[in-house]
Amino acid sequence: MTTMGDWRSRTTDAGMTWAARRSPRLGDVDPAAMSAVELAEAYARRDLSPVDAARAVLDRIERIDPTLNAFCLVDPERALRAADESAVRWHRGQQLGPLDGVPVSVKDVLLTRDWPTLRGTLTIDRDGPWEVDAPGPARLREQGAVMVGKTTTPELAWKGVTDSPLTGVTRNPWDPELTPGGSSGGAAAAVAAGLAPLALGTDGGGSVRIPAAFCGIYTIKPTYGRIPHYPASPFGTLAHVGPMSRTVTDAALLLDAVCGPDSRDWSALAPPGDRFADAALARVAGMRIAFSPDLGYAEVHPEVAAAVAAAAEVFQELGAEVEEIDPGFADPVDAFHVLWFAGAAKCVEHLTDAQRERLDPGLREVCDEGARYSAVDYLTATSERMRLGRLMGDFHERYDLLLTPTLPIPAFTAGLEVPAGSPGRRWTSWTPFTYPFNMTQQPAASVPVGLTAAGLPIGMQIVGARHADGAVLAASRAFEEARPWHDQWPPMARD
Repeated sequence: MTTMGDWRSRTTDAGMTWAARRSPRLGDVDPAAMSAVELAEAYARRDLSPVDAARAVLDRIERIDPTLNAFCLVDPERALRAADESAVRWHRGQQLGPLDGVPVSVKDVLLTRDWPTLRGTLTIDRDGPWEVDAPGPARLREQGAVMVGKTTTPELAWKGVTDSPLTGVTRNPWDPELTPGGSSGGAAAAVAAGLAPLALGTDGGGSVRIPAAFCGIYTIKPTYGRIPHYPASPFGTLAHVGPMSRTVTDAALLLDAVCGPDSRDWSALAPPGDRFADAALARVAGMRIAFSPDLGYAEVHPEVAAAVAAAAEVFQELGAEVEEIDPGFADPVDAFHVLWFAGAAKCVEHLTDAQRERLDPGLREVCDEGARYSAVDYLTATSERMRLGRLMGDFHERYDLLLTPTLPIPAFTAGLEVPAGSPGRRWTSWTPFTYPFNMTQQPAASVPVGLTAAGLPIGMQIVGARHADGAVLAASRAFEEARPWHDQWPPMARD
């Protein structure tokens, strides 16, 4: 299952038929470099088969992933079988949706039928049984998407970088010496390098936005409950599921595919009134947008600060009203730690002493700390969370959106929780812009806004009021059109 094998020798009837009819308009474009929208359009024109796209992605994984370590499981046989079935549907005009035949990866914390979900830990039995899909993967199958494999995560998704005792160190495609961020680091690295145009990740404190910023891709952490989550995360209502892609429209299509209620998730929201792909087309002229360079308490690298300030000015060009102002809250990191570390302790409460010894040492530390908190400590942190949510609710009565840097620094050395020489010991010391908006459950996106002098991506965060996912997508897409990014690739992917 995890080995690539001689999959290129297996040619399906549908794949041969469509390959033979491929239009010269496609030229030498690598299907692995195409967006989900472009792939679907090519399928509809019969310029390209889903089998061709799956093979192109699998070929890239085979060539590039030994360097990146973005995947912990690749299943060429199942992927090609799903692609062949999709090709037949497209040939008959019976496609299941806009993602039919589009390659996608799934973070290895989301349950997938017939594939193990090991969550980066040595303490889970690989033999399963694995009989259930989480809501997101289940809907991907219903839509006919081609799941090529599962992406790496730090152990139990506990930190903002991606390395684990089970899968080792995952690396950044812009510079393999550096981290892609985390905890959806494998997903972000895969999308950035063209190892599937779409990925499903999770975000409990920044875990789709952090790696999106470090890897130069787009993501949105939607309003909590927008994408159902099962089993429930031990990190509680901090944990969101989010789409990751190179373009805003692709992310909106993936969000449309996997959102809506699931009976297994009591906190899932009702279906949205409109498609997010349509909401992303709205104009931003007249929007009231706040820009906070530092939230009033963060230190920001000069190159990051300059790039994000320039990006904020773009919205003035687009007709929005932009005002530099802070929301007015102090760093809620202490309350977040209580909520997060208590969740980590819950993750491992069933383990034996021998199993605990096999955990990531940093994870053991935060679990020990989390186990010492009382119910009063947890409820006090929850009260702080509710106060922060009320403050941001009031803030969004005056401003439609809030812009900040996604991260205050560029990517740093892979395999470290914090940059070398940092006074902080935990990953939250360098992610001050992300975790507050998990506490408030607001939608928040990360949009690429440029590169440092060293060639490393910089991200801008776009935050909306709860349930205003469409406004965040619309602003993201407007910025994308004004400052296109999706055709910029990391060096290792520029074939």
